[in-house]
Amino acid sequence: MSYEAFVELVERLWEEVPEDFKRGLQGVHVFPEAKPEPGLRGVWRLGEYLDPGPPSAFGGFEDLGRHIALYYGSFLEVAGEGFDWEAEVWETLLHELRHHLESLAGRDDLVQEDLRRLDAFRRGGPFGEG
Repeated sequence: MSYEAFVELVERLWEEVPEDFKRGLQGVHVFPEAKPEPGLRGVWRLGEYLDPGPPSAFGGFEDLGRHIALYYGSFLEVAGEGFDWEAEVWETLLHELRHHLESLAGRDDLVQEDLRRLDAFRRGGPFGEG
């Protein structure tokens, strides 16, 4: 899949998300590069939720906003024969959107789940279980 087709797929799927779930979110950004998972060779971050967090002693973050980032190059790294681009993009969008909604609610359940999964993976366990 080309980068342009990937962007079109993301835009189409994003339009299917109800507006109420996008509240407070500045947008979805698609980056052409791959993003390796820090400290894990051969593991790629498909997407991430970028949240500046609450205002800090340094003056706050009003202008930064909340964003979802998807990394086309990471999808390319994991895509093999029979890769279901639409299903994987949709799953990644929903995962990052859940991070956003939990952030708005002052929760970090999914963050903790992600950290447990990464820890298990680093110890040699399966990535998908947690």
